[in-house]
Amino acid sequence: MNYDLTQEQQLVRDTVREFAESRIAPVAAELDREHRFPYDLVEELAGLGLMGMTVPAEYGGAGADAVSYAIAIEELTRIDSSVAITVAAHHSLGTLPIFYFGNEEQKQEWLPQLASGQKLAAFGLTEPGAGSDAGATRTTAELRNGEWIVNGSKLFITNAGTDITACVTITARTGEDEISNLIIPNGSTGYEISAPLEKMGWHASDTRELSFRDCAVSEGNLLGERGKGFAQFLEILDGGRISVAAMGVGLAQGCYDLAVAYAREREQFGKPIAKFQAVRFALADMAVEIEAGRALTYKAAWLKDEAREFAKEAAMAKLYTGELSHRAANAALQIHGGYGFMEESPIARLYRDQKILEIGEGTNEVQRMVIARHLGL
Repeated sequence: MNYDLTQEQQLVRDTVREFAESRIAPVAAELDREHRFPYDLVEELAGLGLMGMTVPAEYGGAGADAVSYAIAIEELTRIDSSVAITVAAHHSLGTLPIFYFGNEEQKQEWLPQLASGQKLAAFGLTEPGAGSDAGATRTTAELRNGEWIVNGSKLFITNAGTDITACVTITARTGEDEISNLIIPNGSTGYEISAPLEKMGWHASDTRELSFRDCAVSEGNLLGERGKGFAQFLEILDGGRISVAAMGVGLAQGCYDLAVAYAREREQFGKPIAKFQAVRFALADMAVEIEAGRALTYKAAWLKDEAREFAKEAAMAKLYTGELSHRAANAALQIHGGYGFMEESPIARLYRDQKILEIGEGTNEVQRMVIARHLGL
């Protein structure tokens, strides 16, 4: 086995790390404090080719592999989760459904502006009554005179309400026992977007509630086959879990980096606290778990690149790194002591941003259900 990154993958790591440290780190606290969407950073990320990494160049993307994409998301999250989730949700959830399931006309209409990062896309799955039980969606779409008439609502949707959002892909009931996916362009009559939701973390990312009241879109906005929406979004979630797993690794690495730096400079009882066994052991445990989480995540991405089954491994990686990031954030804040409890400390932001990694893209409990199913249990 060869665990070395390719030259291209190493270049992605170096490039994204340099960008995150030089451009995102200086403004991350300010963006978080002001709950301000980072339009300028998104534009620069688009210039680096990160907004459509795995989409082929013919549609405006970078044509990169899934491992490179996981590396990029990891490096962004190491510095700031809001920027990372903006990229991840746009790419994995907003853009890839159109690439995977769209017809050629839909790809030509949407992908060039999305994969290039000129516009953002969102994915509307969760509803007030349909979270972990995503198949319980109550949003409906009725075909009338060549148009889909959509009624219902979606909740906790990322990237839907920015000034540069182009569309949202939603799941809707198109029959009694039938779920389909539809592309809803922003600005469609009857499509209303709430004010940004107040969240515990990810303050600089865009999260909204969406409402559809007799929203009419063209019959041609059906994405893929009618009635195949449930299977389609399960496939999208499998890939999205690699993104969130990479975020878990990146956040844990960011916590570790901050904890090591602080432990080396903070002195008590006449020496740096990094010299005390309790602190050293905590850091050692974090380092071990981060390596394990990274290996799980990269394996899932590698299997995806090899066009092999990866759903089980993606769920394993997402579950493990979600819990890993929880332990890492808690241990890192403990090492910071009282300073870590202050909002001026970067670890406080990482601590707040962490919890959603155990909820979004399927809770820890749902991941265990998925894993058990793949184990034949």
